[in-house]
Amino acid sequence: MLLRSLFSSLSRSQLPFSPSLFLRRSIAGPTSPWIFPSCRQTARFGSVFRASSAATGGDSPRPPDPPIVPPTPSKAETVNGIEAALGSTFSSDPLSPPSSPLILVISGPSGVGKDAVIKRLQEVREGIHFVVTATSRAQRPGEVDGKDYFFVTKEKFLSMVQRNELLEYALVYGDYKGIPKQQIREYMAKGFDIVLRVDIQGASTLRSILGKSAVFIFLVAESEAALVNRLIARDTESPEMLFVRIATAREEVKHMKKFDYVVVNAEGKLDGAVKLVESIIDAEKARVSQRRVEI
Repeated sequence: MLLRSLFSSLSRSQLPFSPSLFLRRSIAGPTSPWIFPSCRQTARFGSVFRASSAATGGDSPRPPDPPIVPPTPSKAETVNGIEAALGSTFSSDPLSPPSSPLILVISGPSGVGKDAVIKRLQEVREGIHFVVTATSRAQRPGEVDGKDYFFVTKEKFLSMVQRNELLEYALVYGDYKGIPKQQIREYMAKGFDIVLRVDIQGASTLRSILGKSAVFIFLVAESEAALVNRLIARDTESPEMLFVRIATAREEVKHMKKFDYVVVNAEGKLDGAVKLVESIIDAEKARVSQRRVEI
């Protein structure tokens, strides 16, 4: 009121600036910025204001105190308050179920590239154990005992069968092949995913043993013609045996529908096939209901 009476008593010629400019702060509200006059205007106004103040007893008006804003609570204080209201604390345990080691059964016709896919999968992904199969067949050039297969005599193999050491075994093209149980137990206990390489007959047997607790992947070539060309290019069998393998492969493809997934291993696109197998593993580990296996 004092300022308003002062501005009313003074003529516009006495004031170097408009009073409304100075009062804009109080009109607009406490959050609006002050709009100050220039330094020369401020000096002239100051002398007038001091003279008026002396005439009225020296009391100068005091601007209103700003409103008191309560401090914003910290994140920890907010969390503590919510926990107190709920009557329990928030857990830091993972919300997703823990993933269990998988058993991957990879099968398919001869010559489709099962060994190449598994080898590359082991190179690009950690925590994978390929179970080396025991076999009574002769070792081929380039194969390593204990890495590609455990090469044993027919007598030794039949002894393993009698001691119940094999999860599955079969007579394939006149030779025995079987999967040792102990390898699976040891590596699953360490958290490794298990990869089993079996033929179509072996996959059928494992399905009856493991049921839905294992993941069954069927590997195929891009076409029947491509598969035949691969078998011929291997040059590992006599013409008679080659004919048997090709005829068998054509029948084995018909078993595809009994598997969970199918992966095409096209010529020159090995990495694409391996990435698809990895995607299958990731999808299985994201399942709400995990597959659980007991060997």
